[in-house]
Amino acid sequence: METKPIVVAFPFAGDDFGGSDISAVHLILALDRTKVQPVIMLHSNKGDFSKYLNGKNISYIGINDADVLRPRHGNSVQRMALAAAKYPWTMFKLLRFLRQHKIDIVHTNNGLVHTTWALPTVLSGAKLLWHHRGDPTAKGVNMLAPLLASHVVTVSKFAQPSAPVISLKNRLSVIHSPFDHPTDIPDREECRLAVTRELGLREDTHFVGYFGALIDRKRPLRFVEAVHAFHKQNPDFPVAGLLFGPPEQYGIRMDGEVMALAEKLGIADRIHLMGFRLPVAPYMCSVDILLVPAVNEPFGRTLIEAMLLGTPVIATDHGGNPEAIDHGQTGFLVEPENPSAFVEPMKILLTNKAEWRRISETARTSALAGYGVARHVDSIVNIYRQLAGRTEFE
Repeated sequence: METKPIVVAFPFAGDDFGGSDISAVHLILALDRTKVQPVIMLHSNKGDFSKYLNGKNISYIGINDADVLRPRHGNSVQRMALAAAKYPWTMFKLLRFLRQHKIDIVHTNNGLVHTTWALPTVLSGAKLLWHHRGDPTAKGVNMLAPLLASHVVTVSKFAQPSAPVISLKNRLSVIHSPFDHPTDIPDREECRLAVTRELGLREDTHFVGYFGALIDRKRPLRFVEAVHAFHKQNPDFPVAGLLFGPPEQYGIRMDGEVMALAEKLGIADRIHLMGFRLPVAPYMCSVDILLVPAVNEPFGRTLIEAMLLGTPVIATDHGGNPEAIDHGQTGFLVEPENPSAFVEPMKILLTNKAEWRRISETARTSALAGYGVARHVDSIVNIYRQLAGRTEFE
């Protein structure tokens, strides 16, 4: 007897674009359509995320007349009140959408979408899979998810809710994000030289990189301070810091702060805002080291992407970073909030080619063995099957 696929809705805000969105797309692309039929929805199709989907030939449904439960920009009381006042209409639209498309499961992937879709999902009779990729102390995953979610997935042990209002026993899984294994790694020297030419720098300049949104949790200012600390101890070594990522998140800009700090420290010529760029591989390969100064980072995608490409990582010993890095073997872990702690491992990797090569090769081998799309998809689909009450896939 032919079995209908499980219909899973993937809603996205659309005007934001980050690692959670990329991870969800990796999952969507890998799903077996005979078993799971994804339905992708965007609240806004005016941002880079819609372009990303178009580039991968992924079709989606626009729901522009139903706002996510937050103000588009800023967080004033007035805007919050307006967003809350509009929510009953939004909830009605989403409820009608879920019933119209006969959705079995709603798979939400970030805080804005969790809070917007949780209640309509439950009222529609569908199951809610709450995929938490953020702070373990976040109110949503501790207060709303335990009450409304059918199952909660976290991207690391660190990201598990710290104080859920009711037990999530048998409704909580830790599943690492999916990562494609690169088949062709760009030539590192060509990539580095391309960036030196773009920026008009000396050809012997070496780069350390920051990849991610310029938001406080990721600590872009600590990145600048780490580059300054290294330069202060090694003034003749030609090194520059490259920050790849969007400067704005929910109306808060840090690009100005980054450059103001670089100017204050006297290294404005060594700090470069590169913006958001795709594909990421050529730029990840242009840097000698990825620096991750973030705190409370649940499980950053760029850390694993760097390892898969053979770019050594120095990260804070905080959040989900220790779950990915074996200190001294697959990378280095340093004290958080201490930019000077980056200096010694930076010096090792920038001046000792044999040690750079050892870390690069060990990290890549470890990442290839531990992170892949197939393992992630199998784990998620198994949860879909359980939520939908299916046994046919076994």
